[in-house]
Amino acid sequence: MDQDSNEEAAARQEVVVVVVPLPSQGHQNQLFHFSRLISTHGIPVYYVGSAVHNHQVKTRMHGWNDFSDNSNFHFHDFPTPFYDLNQNELPVSSDNTVSRHASNKFPLHLIESLFEVLINLEEPISELLNSLSLIARRVVVVHDPLMAFVAKEASSIPNGDSYCFNVCSAFGLLYFKWVSLGCSYSIPNIQTLCEYLTADDHLSKIDGSFPDAFLALIASQMEFQQFDVGELHNTCYPLESKFIDLLGQEPFLAQDHRQWALGPLNVVTVDSTESSESRHECLVWLDSQPKNSVIYVAFGATITLSHEEIMELATGLEHSEQRFIWVLRETDRADAFVDGGEACNIELPEGYEERMEGIGMIVRDWAPQIEILAHPSTGGFLSHCGWNSCMESLTMGVPIAAWPMHSDQPWNTVLVTDVLKVGLVVKEWESRSEVISSTMIESAVKKLMVSEDGHEMRERAEQLGVDVRSSVISEDGSSNAELNSFIAHISRP
Repeated sequence: MDQDSNEEAAARQEVVVVVVPLPSQGHQNQLFHFSRLISTHGIPVYYVGSAVHNHQVKTRMHGWNDFSDNSNFHFHDFPTPFYDLNQNELPVSSDNTVSRHASNKFPLHLIESLFEVLINLEEPISELLNSLSLIARRVVVVHDPLMAFVAKEASSIPNGDSYCFNVCSAFGLLYFKWVSLGCSYSIPNIQTLCEYLTADDHLSKIDGSFPDAFLALIASQMEFQQFDVGELHNTCYPLESKFIDLLGQEPFLAQDHRQWALGPLNVVTVDSTESSESRHECLVWLDSQPKNSVIYVAFGATITLSHEEIMELATGLEHSEQRFIWVLRETDRADAFVDGGEACNIELPEGYEERMEGIGMIVRDWAPQIEILAHPSTGGFLSHCGWNSCMESLTMGVPIAAWPMHSDQPWNTVLVTDVLKVGLVVKEWESRSEVISSTMIESAVKKLMVSEDGHEMRERAEQLGVDVRSSVISEDGSSNAELNSFIAHISRP
């Protein structure tokens, strides 16, 4: 190692990074992947959260080899605070999951406990930052947008910097900021966004996707972002170059701030050399299926389908006559401080699993999603279009059948189907209050898996996957360059 490299390594050892995720699976997952990447560059990282949430992250980790020997990665557990479920008046069922019959798919059952997070973690995080500031030259705080209160805490120590880690697509974030600014068409180059969202239909893409209670949570944290010095994005230039560039301009980014597009943060290559004894049974099943013949069906950790939707989906998959893997599990519990989402016995049509034996597999526990999407037998993904799922699917070159449920998912659907043209819509957002028919599901699955249109989508998705993976793996890849730039920035003298 030359002198410059020695000096750079020494400087990095004087920097510590504190990562503060929102305790919800989709948010925790992204910042976990980010933490791991930063720690492999010789920088100590403290991934903070309640003991329950950190345990949840460890048990749901997939795609990475064991990194217990990584001395730079630290799970920093805070005591799990008490949360009184009896005070929760939101629509939850007797087992503390979101009601399967609720008309709104947004996980309202988590909001009250998230407010509890903001109250209970402020003091211990402040204490941690102050203690680290005494032993580190620079304390770098990277936080979820909904945990922005820590930016103010970071600004209160003399050697603290904070960065907002945006957990949605650049397209979705740009649109959200544009709406917040009053949908002004006078913003320079905004036509790049508007060409995909006309004046007549753009409001329908956001209407109802965020309930008022969640918008209040967003508003409560946005004021703290003034203390940040930069922004990070889990996306990359092969996916969203136009929108990343727009986000780097005023008024979307403060004049003295910087941004980095570091994604994808999930693994981009999967080790397939494990023995069959150590692999999930669904991966072993995939080994025996033809290439691109299986559609993977999963809707994330916070969405529960109604009984009617489950029955229609089951029938649609059966009638499509396509091979499938369907992850069918309960949503995470209403109490964010209780580890939930365990295996369940959601009712399916009588005799369904027996009829589907050899054609489809039902997975009733946590599934290794990245490995499933990376498997050559997987040819499509029926998804809610959460950003994690989109990034993982597109990284692996798998086209998407989009069934948006809430939040930024309608925007991600537009990005996947209208902008990138690597997917199709199963259920339009405007029809979200209606129960989708098995016929519509059957038609969408067939179109994605066996039609000429589906074949063309798959070809585009596969090429896009090559470009996305190259952005990370190649020495001159855009995401690799962005990551190195960020590390150099926080390690500066």
